[in-house]
Amino acid sequence: MDINKKLLLTGVILLLLVKISGQSKGKMIDDYFNTLVKNQQFSGNVLVVDNNEVVYERSFGFSDHTTKAPNTPEITFPIASISKIFTATAILQLKEKGLLKITDPVTKYLPEFPYSEITIRHLLSHTSGLPPYNAFFDKEKKQNPDKVFTNKDFLPGVIANKQPLVYQPGEKGNYDNINYLILALIVEKVSGTSYEKYIEKNILKPAGMKETVLFPLPEQFNRAEIKNYAFPHVYLHLYDEDPVRSSSIPYVKEYWRSYGFRGFADYVSTIRDLWKFDKALYNNTLLKQETLEEAFVPVKLNNGKNNPDEFGLGWEIEKDSTMGKLVYHSGAAMGLSSNILRNVTKHQTVILFDNAHFNAHENATKVMMLLNSKKVETPKKSIARIYGNILYNKGATEARETLESLRKDTLNYYLSENEMNALGYDFMGNNNPYHLPEKHFYKQAIETFKTNTDLFPNSWNTYDSYAEALLESGQKEEAVKMYQKSIDLNPDNKNGKKVLEGLLGKQKN
Repeated sequence: MDINKKLLLTGVILLLLVKISGQSKGKMIDDYFNTLVKNQQFSGNVLVVDNNEVVYERSFGFSDHTTKAPNTPEITFPIASISKIFTATAILQLKEKGLLKITDPVTKYLPEFPYSEITIRHLLSHTSGLPPYNAFFDKEKKQNPDKVFTNKDFLPGVIANKQPLVYQPGEKGNYDNINYLILALIVEKVSGTSYEKYIEKNILKPAGMKETVLFPLPEQFNRAEIKNYAFPHVYLHLYDEDPVRSSSIPYVKEYWRSYGFRGFADYVSTIRDLWKFDKALYNNTLLKQETLEEAFVPVKLNNGKNNPDEFGLGWEIEKDSTMGKLVYHSGAAMGLSSNILRNVTKHQTVILFDNAHFNAHENATKVMMLLNSKKVETPKKSIARIYGNILYNKGATEARETLESLRKDTLNYYLSENEMNALGYDFMGNNNPYHLPEKHFYKQAIETFKTNTDLFPNSWNTYDSYAEALLESGQKEEAVKMYQKSIDLNPDNKNGKKVLEGLLGKQKN
């Protein structure tokens, strides 16, 4: 065989190996998501790209669990805080044009801003020390509950009700939406146009993103019907079988109706449209390469160390670089999580959303691992959730029998002390994050906590929680025994000691 034929054959074999490898990676990713869906742990869309080639793309679950309308590849979804990278990109574009500097104080562009020590870099990296925006407006909200606060209200409200900083700028770090609200105001001031128009003209159009539009969360959460849209959903309780629309919860609707600020969570998009944004970054359509490289470096604190969340200029940087340099941004709303994870070393990208769970970044990371031939543990189903559902619907005997049976299948199920504990408190009904009418299932709560002490007999916390449920249901003598057991296991249980002393004191009297 001559040399040319050998080279041709070698090339064909290499291409086949690459194709087979791609197929096997796609199969592994598909197996991973099929298991998640089977376990009721994923509902959404996934797109996986390797060197500008789609390795995997699929939709799962429902865009509306009430009507059972499916998620589809074309479905739009709230990207929530992924919107922040649009805002950051806008700021960096203005920097490239020489219209601002990252080191500039905010007051250079917003003179009335009452914190002269805060710079644009602090805002981009969430190291400003500003408290959440509601700290400035909750008082007025109580006085005027029908008022809807917008960006026009922000500076007057901050000036009128100035709050102390949580820490000095650059001293620490904490992720907060207020930073990007202010950046949006700077974009408007420097560009001379509205935030929405700037993003449309300078980011969406150049990237060819025709399916990405500004659709503020207040409007999303206050519309009963939206076409081609994946509604966020939440499981109200650990023992629930199905989730409900987040927009059906009055407290959620009211919160987002009141706070209509923009700049940090305003857009809806599709998986493919976010890929266009990703490609526009790789092609340097939106920003120069040197600007991106600066954005992908964690901003240093005043002490010279990286900020705790490893935020650069709008992007978060993964600490583990064994697969390459990973940069990402997550988005989360009440009942939705999304993620864009980019391996800028290998030109790989994972984009996904889930409209019923809060684990988008975790799943994106697992997919990136599979894409790079890393081992990923098969997802397991929560025994606590199954136990809680059966206990609620069918009673203690069947719930305990199911639990004991599933414990043996460690390949497909896991049992968590903390989840069982959380389930017990869920039944008690004291923790009510959605401000719904209270429901107290003390019988089920006591059964859950008692089961947890049987499962984890050396844990002081299981007895402490069990004692709390017994006490709340009026079983003081049994509560005393459980508090004593908890303190025997953990003599440093100060709260348990305090409650026990009070109970024993009452018994003596």
